[in-house]
Amino acid sequence: MKIRLFVPPGGYFAERWSKGSSMPPLGLLYIGAVLEKEGADVGIVPADVLGLKERGVASRIREERPDIVGVTSTTENRFQSFKLIRLARKAHPGALTVMGGPHASMAAEDTLAHIPELDLIVRGEGETTTLELFRAFEKAGGDRERLRPLLSGIDGISYRDTDGRVVTNPPRAPVLDLDALPFPAFHLVPFEKYNFRIEVPGRGPLQAVNIMASRGCPFDCNFCATPINWGRHVRMRSPENVVREIEEHVRERGARVIFFYDDTFNANPKRVERICDLILERKLDIFWRAEVRIDLIDRPLLEKMKRAGLFHISFGIEAGSERVRREVIHKRIELGDFHNLVGWCLELGIIPNVFFIFSHPTETWEEAQETVSIIERYRGRVEASVAVLHVYPGTPLEKTAFETGLLPRDFTWTKRYRSGIVTLPTAQGDVPLFLDKMSWAQISELLFRWSMSGGNVSLLRKAPRALRHLRSFGELRRYAIMAFVLVKLKARKLFGKQALRAS
Repeated sequence: MKIRLFVPPGGYFAERWSKGSSMPPLGLLYIGAVLEKEGADVGIVPADVLGLKERGVASRIREERPDIVGVTSTTENRFQSFKLIRLARKAHPGALTVMGGPHASMAAEDTLAHIPELDLIVRGEGETTTLELFRAFEKAGGDRERLRPLLSGIDGISYRDTDGRVVTNPPRAPVLDLDALPFPAFHLVPFEKYNFRIEVPGRGPLQAVNIMASRGCPFDCNFCATPINWGRHVRMRSPENVVREIEEHVRERGARVIFFYDDTFNANPKRVERICDLILERKLDIFWRAEVRIDLIDRPLLEKMKRAGLFHISFGIEAGSERVRREVIHKRIELGDFHNLVGWCLELGIIPNVFFIFSHPTETWEEAQETVSIIERYRGRVEASVAVLHVYPGTPLEKTAFETGLLPRDFTWTKRYRSGIVTLPTAQGDVPLFLDKMSWAQISELLFRWSMSGGNVSLLRKAPRALRHLRSFGELRRYAIMAFVLVKLKARKLFGKQALRAS
């Protein structure tokens, strides 16, 4: 039984990967490790780093004739994932086509209802579900029709029955003992082609590796799909297991930087202390970065993290307005804790990367000023990562978008260019933006004020590509508004400086 798991040609649409570096797909690497342990002929095909376009993907499927073609998907790259599924069906009609990943998991019924070439979806954590599917397909002799009656016994999948109706099986119970999983199968991808390097101050770009040390998030931010995809119960690998994987990456891949990809690395502060102690005891010469929750960290813990190699820490405040944070986002953190953490980072020589979002439901122009004033206060001293609020499937925000009419009732995630739905595909992925109280000119001003305050993305650098890929008059109008706002801000800044010199 031959299985091939694909990352689509466009890879993952994120600003951090726009400069020639990329990150290995941990989800597929974990699934590959489990299947390999079972004895399957499993291969992972990262079409993005291999430089495979549509024709190359189709040729590879025709040549290898895998029994199962699996494709990962995010909401940003979903159209490329859909296209790959269609290519697979045409190149090898007998293959079982499977999709997983965050988008497919959160929009399973919508995807199956509109992509007839797709046989089924693996929702959520994929290791056990994909293994059971593999065993069932083996039992069915690689025949899709003989497999159909066996599907009802596999938790965590969605598929169509003989009448074409979408069937959603019960969710898969989460993997409670993450230590029982094999380490991700990095040997199944051409690791060197990822050019995964991270700049460490004073050391230059160093070889990096991504690790997920826990799964799940106990919080309930309205825009986030993580608690639904991974669960609200945070499951954690033991510190010993985490450090063993770090040691393997240092030994096998020359890793100097560890990118912890957990949603809340410090969900259990005592466990973080233990990980740091082990790194120090074993004298691992590494640097690392992680994403944390502001209200679960104190200075002594941060100091120990620094001694153990922490050099870059990310955390979200999302909005400067307390009303928006508490009543809309459901993020119950205090600005005092935020300012303390930023201050500690600056004193200890740790780079603080802060997440901000504009255009929350009911957020006013005046409330947005509270956000941008924080960005401007720390101009040049923190990394400020900013986005206009995106709507993702399955989230509380998606429900709000339907209730307010921002997404029409007949909306489907499988179609492009829906009139009245605003996206910025070149800048922030082809994902609907949540636009409520503020005008496009106001949002543009907020984005440019962030960019002028040292934002880590150059909006002007994206302009040529955005203009080359215009899809409608509405998009042209929005970019024209942004250009007008930019000129106005530049003029205001210039004349302000001249007035200051004259005085």
